[in-house]
Amino acid sequence: MSKIMIIDDEESIRKVLKISLSHKGYEVITAEDGKQGIELFQRERPTIVLTDIKMPGMDGIEVLRRIKEINPEAEVIVITGHGDMDMAIQSLQLDASDFITKPIVDQALSVALTRAMERMDIRRKLKEYTENLKDKVKEATAELRERYEFEGNLIRHSIDGIVATDKDENIVTFNQGAERIFGHSKDEVVGKVDISSLYPPEMAQEIRQSLYSKEREREGMSGWQETLVLGKGGDSIPVRFSGGVLHRNGEVIGSVAFFHDLREIKRLEGALVKSERLAATGQTVAGLADCIKNFLFGLEGGVYVVDKGLKKDDMRKLSTGWDTVQSNIGKISNLVLDLISYSNEDRPKREICSPNVIADEVCGLMESKAKEYGIEIDRDVDSNIGEVYLDAKGIHRCLLNLVSNAIDACISDEAEGKDHLVRVTTGLESDGVLTFKVSDNGCGMDEEVRKKMFTSFFSTKGSKGTGLGLLVTQKIVHEHGGTITVDLERGKRSLFTIWLPRESEVT
Repeated sequence: MSKIMIIDDEESIRKVLKISLSHKGYEVITAEDGKQGIELFQRERPTIVLTDIKMPGMDGIEVLRRIKEINPEAEVIVITGHGDMDMAIQSLQLDASDFITKPIVDQALSVALTRAMERMDIRRKLKEYTENLKDKVKEATAELRERYEFEGNLIRHSIDGIVATDKDENIVTFNQGAERIFGHSKDEVVGKVDISSLYPPEMAQEIRQSLYSKEREREGMSGWQETLVLGKGGDSIPVRFSGGVLHRNGEVIGSVAFFHDLREIKRLEGALVKSERLAATGQTVAGLADCIKNFLFGLEGGVYVVDKGLKKDDMRKLSTGWDTVQSNIGKISNLVLDLISYSNEDRPKREICSPNVIADEVCGLMESKAKEYGIEIDRDVDSNIGEVYLDAKGIHRCLLNLVSNAIDACISDEAEGKDHLVRVTTGLESDGVLTFKVSDNGCGMDEEVRKKMFTSFFSTKGSKGTGLGLLVTQKIVHEHGGTITVDLERGKRSLFTIWLPRESEVT
C-alpha cells in the first residue's frame, strides 16, 4: 500500500485519520504543521499527502505549492472547512487531486484516495508512453507491430482524450477519452477532419505553425493550459490541453494532444459556490431580524400617523404618515428582492441596450435624494459606446446600489464646508472592455473595510443597512463574466469600477 502523510494542527484529527488509514493497510506518518510536514516529506517521500487548508504559520495552499515543487507527481488532497470555498478551488488550480470537507466522512476519504491512486497510475502510464513515443517511431516496423497492441490499449482506454495527427494535420488517432469529451465517434473523425475542426483556434494555429516550421526540434511539449473546445452539439467544454509536434530523425511526422475533461470539476465549483451562497443566506436570517424589526416599527409609526390624520382630518399628518408607510414598504421590497437575487442561480437575461441610458436612468432616480442633502450628481458618459448585449435590469440594479451607497457616504461625511459630489462614468477601454465607474468624495473607507465589503452581509451603515447590496452587485457582475474593483481612501474618496467583457458588444 502507499505511504501517506497527514498534516493537520489538530491532534485529534491526526490520530483518527492515522488509525483509520493504518487499518486499511497504508503506512501513515503525521505532522502537526506545514513546516514539519515539508521536512518529513523531503525525508520520507510519501506518495499521497492529506493537508488541512487552514493552519497557523504555513497554510495548506503553501504546503501544496512546496510539495509540487519538490515532487510534482506527489498527490495532495486538501481538507477544507465549509467556508473555505475559494481556497479549495485554488488548490484544484494548483493541481491538488481532490478536496474533502470537515467533518471527514470515511466514504469521501476513500473516494479521494482512490482518485489520487488512479491519477498516479494514469500519469505513470502516460509518462511511460510519452517518454517512449519518439524512440518507438525510430524502431523497425516489426518492433512497432509487436508493441502496437499495448500502445493501442493504453491510448484507447486513457481517461484523458488523446488526439494525434499526421504532418498534414489530418487526425489519425482519436481515443475513447476524446470521444467522451467531443461527442464524436472515432469513425466520424479519423481521416475525415483536421485539427482546425476540434482544437481551440489558438492551439490549432500554434501546432500548425510548428508543423511547418523550419526550426530545429524543440524539447518537451507545451504546458497544460485551460481552454474551451466545441462538442458535437455546439456546447463549450472546459478542458486542460497540452500538445506538441512529433519528430523523427529531425523531420516532423505529426502532432499529439491531450485533453483533460474539466466539466465535473467546474460543476463541483459551481455547486460549491451555490452552496456557499445558500448557506450564507440562511445564516443571515437571524442577523436581519433587527433590520426587519426597524422596518416594521417604521410601518407601525406611519400607520399611527395616518390614523391620526384620518381621525382629525389632518391632510398634513395623513401625507407624512403615508410617505413613511411607502418608504418602509419599499425597503422591505428591496430586501426581499436582494435575498431572492442573491440566493438564486440565474443567468443574465441579455438584451440589446444602451449603457449610457442605464446610467442616465439611475442618476435621474437618485437626483431628488441627492439634492435633498445638497449633493451633486455628475454624469460623464462616453458617446462612443454603442448598444451592447446586457441584462439591463441587472446592471441597472448594480449601478443603483453603487450610486445609493455613494450618496449615503456623502451624507455620513462629517467634514464641514465640503461640496459633496457623486460622479457616474461610462467608458470603453482600448481592448473593448465596457466600464461603469461610480465615485464619491464622502467619508471614504479604510483598507479594513475594503477587505470585508464583499463578505457575507457586511455593512458600514449599522441598522440602516443589510450588507446585501454589494453582494448582489458582485453576483450580477460575475454572472456577466465581469469583475468589480474598489479604490478607497479614508476621508477622501471611494471609486467602484464594474468591468464587463468585450463579448457584451453588439457587432
